[in-house]
Amino acid sequence: MTAQTNAYNAYKQNSVTTASPGELTLMLYNGCIKFLGKAKVAITDKNIQEKNHNIQRAQAIIAELMSTLNMDIDISKQMLPLYDYMNRRLIEANIQNDIAIIEEVEGLVTEFRDTWKEVIKITRQQQYGSAQQV
Repeated sequence: MTAQTNAYNAYKQNSVTTASPGELTLMLYNGCIKFLGKAKVAITDKNIQEKNHNIQRAQAIIAELMSTLNMDIDISKQMLPLYDYMNRRLIEANIQNDIAIIEEVEGLVTEFRDTWKEVIKITRQQQYGSAQQV
């Protein structure tokens, strides 16, 4: 089983190091959604330590998304307050053990992730479309 675990970890590491910036952003969104889901389960199971750990991991991802915004681009100026709002809501969810708040943030992150998927899809279509015209 150790060989399989090592192979899987090597695959995960390779997928991160070879990913484009757009794919890395998509991975961050997916990771955030995963940790929010784990936090909800932990609240249901009354596992406060696990809940705290997973909410903090989701917050770390949101902080990373905030730090990578290019503030010279208008959309980044609109995204920053939304990320800040999500972070503040997660603080409240952590303090209050509130699944509904986590679900609210999870919904926002899912919308961002789905929009980002479309951006990647359109960008790839444009790149491959222009490559075929050459």
